[in-house]
Amino acid sequence: MSKVRILIVDDHAIMRDGIRALLSLDEDLEIVGEASEGREAIEKARELSPDVVVMDIAMPGMDGLEATRRIVKKNPQIKVLVLTQHDNKEYILSTIKSGAAGYVPKRALGSELVSAIRAVHRGDSFLYPSAAAALIEDYRKQSEEVEPYDQLTPREREILKLIAEGYTSREIADMLFISLKTAQGHRAKIMEKLDLHNRTELIKFAMRKGLVSMDS
Repeated sequence: MSKVRILIVDDHAIMRDGIRALLSLDEDLEIVGEASEGREAIEKARELSPDVVVMDIAMPGMDGLEATRRIVKKNPQIKVLVLTQHDNKEYILSTIKSGAAGYVPKRALGSELVSAIRAVHRGDSFLYPSAAAALIEDYRKQSEEVEPYDQLTPREREILKLIAEGYTSREIADMLFISLKTAQGHRAKIMEKLDLHNRTELIKFAMRKGLVSMDS
């Protein structure tokens, strides 16, 4: 059985030694090299053609994310597994965008790192449970965010359309049989809810929502 060839990248020698010792316990894993920063990692990846790169993020010189982008671009067959002490949404998203195949925090168990390496080697993606949970929670929050336009009452939507069509507050008041003060109050409330500050912004918003045509 062919072994999974691994390149370890971390600026701390003691961390590299620990990862090497851990992975050496599994007969199907082989450490083919080490690097202490991003540029060295790129060069070692070119020279050694590992199957998997276990990559730290925060390193002096070129960081792990930039190194990951360059390695994956030049050698798409190499899988990069990010192993980092950072475990928040921003780092997780940056890791995914860089082209990494997996994300594991350094607080993970050794067995979880081994599982992640095997997963990305066979072509799967791997997200540590807490990382996956963070992304799911972020997606749910975004989905629950209320669209500003949905906060408008039917009357406010009607007035927004009339404003965008060029009618003044006085004309709107006469058309809807309301007082000028009421019409102006609706206008102020619309601008507050949509976080807009003048008639031009209201018109642009109405156009984006398809309430009026570009020729209006």
